[in-house]
Amino acid sequence: MSTCHTPQSGTAALQVAKGALRLRQSPSGKRRLFSGKPGGFTLIEALIVVAIMAILAAIALPTYQSYVRRSRRTAAKTTLLDVARREEAYYSTNNSYTTLDKLGYSGLVGGSIPAPSSNQDYYNVTITLPDPNSQVTGANASFLVTATPQALGGQNQDTCGTYTLTDLGIQGNTGNTDTNCW
Repeated sequence: MSTCHTPQSGTAALQVAKGALRLRQSPSGKRRLFSGKPGGFTLIEALIVVAIMAILAAIALPTYQSYVRRSRRTAAKTTLLDVARREEAYYSTNNSYTTLDKLGYSGLVGGSIPAPSSNQDYYNVTITLPDPNSQVTGANASFLVTATPQALGGQNQDTCGTYTLTDLGIQGNTGNTDTNCW
């Protein structure tokens, strides 16, 4: 049979369950059960964790945004190549190039199509013909397809800038001469 003693002021005399928990008197005079191990985190430890997380976020976020912009470039280049393919198919039967609406694109906004889709307008794709009214045909016919980055999602901050593709298959960009853009 265990005996319980009434604790004296400022001491911990009550032992419960073979010494695992002790009743202690706090400086305010209240008695609490205490396991002997300190609990929780100190303010300094919490601040250190927050600082480490902020440093990791400062490194990771720009890297992540760079990869997202790079993936959107692929959608713009794919759209340019699709427009060029449709232009060549049109040219093979009509001996001239044409505008986007005659190529079967729907959802034209101001003569351009959004890329990669109408609800994600990261690039505006337009086509330039030498003179659409003169209907240049034969060997002098040409086109220039342009994908211009938009401010949505920060795509206009992409280092590759505007993409171009000609009827001769010449690929270019106006933001950077880096060969990794195409």
